[in-house]
Amino acid sequence: MLRRNFARVVGLIASAALLASFAVHAADESADALIKRVSSEVLDNIKTDKSVQAGDMTKVMSLVDSQIMPNVNFTRMTAAAVGRSWRQASPDQQKKLQDEFKTLLIRTYSGALAQVKDQTISVKPLRATAADTEVVVRTEVLGRGEPVQLDYRLEKIGNGWKIYDLNVLGVWLVETYRTQFAQEINAKGIDGLIASLGERNKSNAAKKP
Repeated sequence: MLRRNFARVVGLIASAALLASFAVHAADESADALIKRVSSEVLDNIKTDKSVQAGDMTKVMSLVDSQIMPNVNFTRMTAAAVGRSWRQASPDQQKKLQDEFKTLLIRTYSGALAQVKDQTISVKPLRATAADTEVVVRTEVLGRGEPVQLDYRLEKIGNGWKIYDLNVLGVWLVETYRTQFAQEINAKGIDGLIASLGERNKSNAAKKP
């Protein structure tokens, strides 16, 4: 139950933070201003989209794949989740890992997006200098119940920022997956992890939204 609830919260907030193009305003926008802007935009988008509110998973998954995932440093996220074994994987294995991991996250995010109601985001002051190329943006998700702590790790690539990890209630997403993936790799190797992710994705796809 705890893992399922964590995944739902992660999916919900990750989706809210990642939507929209990082290219817009990239040259003059700080990381915390970026998070605040795109979070507000995506929440407003969801609240006015009848298809998302009705639970149209095809529409939601298309939204996540086209507008959210391109704005993540997904190679870095996957490599960090796989850990030391990433360097031992062949280029073909690395591609398959990224594809399966991406599918897993898209499904998680999409399921959570359809549950967005009246949440808002409060962004805390950024503790960073202008020269920093990696920062942590801390926020709280406000709605019914207690505020939910949410922190983002972002890196500067060119003139823009990309997210490569996030923290919900003190737990970093990449670290959580790294533990799970390490168990799979130790038991079955890289190909075993790829197969396991593939089976999980097939099972998720077969479930009714």
